[in-house]
Amino acid sequence: MPPFLFLLAILLLILHEAGILTPVESGLQYVTAPLQRGATRLIDRAGSLFRTVQEVRELQAQVDELQQQVEALSIENVRLREFQAEVVQLRALLNFAAENPSWTYLGADVVGREACAYAPCGEVIGDEPNPYLRYLSVNVGSEEGVEVGMPVLTGGAVLIGRAAEVGPHTTKVQLLTDTSSAVAAMLQESRATGLVVGQPDGTLRMLYIPQEEEVQVGDVVLSSGLAGTLPRGLVIGQVAAVEQKDIALFQEAVIRPAVDYRKVELVLVITSFQPLVQEEEPTGEQP
Repeated sequence: MPPFLFLLAILLLILHEAGILTPVESGLQYVTAPLQRGATRLIDRAGSLFRTVQEVRELQAQVDELQQQVEALSIENVRLREFQAEVVQLRALLNFAAENPSWTYLGADVVGREACAYAPCGEVIGDEPNPYLRYLSVNVGSEEGVEVGMPVLTGGAVLIGRAAEVGPHTTKVQLLTDTSSAVAAMLQESRATGLVVGQPDGTLRMLYIPQEEEVQVGDVVLSSGLAGTLPRGLVIGQVAAVEQKDIALFQEAVIRPAVDYRKVELVLVITSFQPLVQEEEPTGEQP
């Protein structure tokens, strides 16, 4: 420190101790007090700002963590819903199998859908010459015991069609809505019989219902089991409308399928059952 400043500091200290500088110090304190208060407030605000920024960062980190947890829970919820839907379908199929223990079954998954004429119903595989054909492809075939004509069910006792083409490990199922499908059927209430055939617009129609039979909208349509090609009592759908003409020999009914075939995922193929009518074996002449 330069000697001049050292001597000045000693002089000011002596004057302070003597009280000579008291008026000056009071004046300076009066002038600097507002500056000190302003500086203090500024420092406090700066500290609050820094704390706020830190808190915002911490809150943002918590928000990001919670968002990740929400996304994980959403994915888990979707998985649980899928499991629940599958369990419901499996339970219905298992209950049906338990109610008919003498029959044999094969469970299968739907792996393809084909040839929807007027509305998309899933993946189109291959080119079909007939635009009205409606099929499902399932992942069981001849190696598992499937044969052409075997009935295919879903949702318990709901008949959706029959095996049409059988490969080693896949089967094309002809749906009831296909225009070449025909199933002998009966009405649950009146027991009137008829033939349920597929229509080009994807609906079902029950033909050859006797005119004297009373057909009610909402009546359940079941397979009749006649001719022994299908089990009796499988659910086909419900009567949606009745068409009756006085001059016609028979009346007809529009049938609403019991399930939406576009949403079928799991099926049962009935590989053997006790038919209602069995063809008698031809008897040959004894030698």
